[in-house]
Amino acid sequence: MTGRTNSGDIFLWRLERKRHLETWDSGIGAELGGGRWNSKGRAAVYGSLDPSTAILEVAAHKGFKALDTIPHILLCARVLDSSRVFEVTPESLPNPHWLNPGAPGQGQQIHGDLLLQQHPFIIVPSTVSRYSRNIVMNPVTAQGLFEVVVEEPFALDTRLNPPQD
Repeated sequence: MTGRTNSGDIFLWRLERKRHLETWDSGIGAELGGGRWNSKGRAAVYGSLDPSTAILEVAAHKGFKALDTIPHILLCARVLDSSRVFEVTPESLPNPHWLNPGAPGQGQQIHGDLLLQQHPFIIVPSTVSRYSRNIVMNPVTAQGLFEVVVEEPFALDTRLNPPQD
């Protein structure tokens, strides 16, 4: 369930707005606004261990209409050294409510900041799908530890954004 392949490879899947593609690995968006696992002012790159979860995570924030009408790129980066990845389990968290949908609290963000100081990559449970995992990357310490293996235009199945009746 950790998104590792038979070879042990770990992948970071991300759905990126086409206009932000050049800076996808900078973490600027999370730095400006903060995120579930980082405080405002700390850069972090959020992805998922599989493409379906990456799409659902973006849809949860932007909606399927945006994915249907604004150009996005689906990209995948392979982590070159899986020993540099730390996996957070629900049991290891001080507060189990951190895995519930909704706005994160300061405690969760600070906890994530500390993990990202110690590890270039952390795997965390997804709140969109409890059986899926996300991966958060520290863009500073992860440099040179990943390679992009997929970068292609994303096309949403239009059934997910049907015409209004």
